[in-house]
Amino acid sequence: MRIRTRIAAAAGVMAVASATGIAVAALAAPAPDGPEAAEEVLLGQGSDHLPSITADDWVTYADHVVVVEAVSEQALEPDAVEVERGEGVIGRIVSLTVEDVLWSREGAPQPAPATWEYSGLGWTFTDGDLEDPIEMALDGFPRVEVGHEYVMAIRWEEAVCTDDGDGVPAQWRGLGEGSEVPFDEGVLGNGESEGTVQDAAAFAESPDVHLDEGVEELLVGEGADAIVAALTEATADTAALTEVQEFAAANSCE
Repeated sequence: MRIRTRIAAAAGVMAVASATGIAVAALAAPAPDGPEAAEEVLLGQGSDHLPSITADDWVTYADHVVVVEAVSEQALEPDAVEVERGEGVIGRIVSLTVEDVLWSREGAPQPAPATWEYSGLGWTFTDGDLEDPIEMALDGFPRVEVGHEYVMAIRWEEAVCTDDGDGVPAQWRGLGEGSEVPFDEGVLGNGESEGTVQDAAAFAESPDVHLDEGVEELLVGEGADAIVAALTEATADTAALTEVQEFAAANSCE
């Protein structure tokens, strides 16, 4: 069984992770020693892309709410500079199969995908140890691991271009911490989160800063029908969505 281990992240690892939009926190507390020690999971911090906690958030900013299964993963080669330095990040692409579409926003620019190549956190290595890297996950997020199912609120974003030539390709994206929820066996809160696996009861008992306002907190232990009902009853903030759409149009490559 793995444990979520808060350990100090090397400055080089933090810099590389930040470049990909992930800020790995300098977290403190050593991992347990000895043969009984569980596999480590390094937790980092990241900012939500968009509001993602409530059902109102989901119907405002998401194009679709889907059930996905992680079916395979591929490790990415670390940068040669990181290898030479002896510390860095190994990226990971997770292939997701969309098993069900629970909700779609009217006027969504793209239909829900059948599959999704999801960019997930992979591993971090130090001291040149590429053979035994430490798994990475974001605090409050599922790591998204093969063999597990999740409910995800996702949106399609067009490519973004900048004057300096850097940009972001068109892609599917989640909203943030509250929009990716474990859903093994069709039960919200049941499955993998932060690199560890727990049942819905344990998920409900874990401390959470959002208390009772989030989809995952209010509906923990429930199935797809309860999620659909909550989304049907939710109210979208059309002014907020318009603002996001106008910003995207102003920064698009077209």
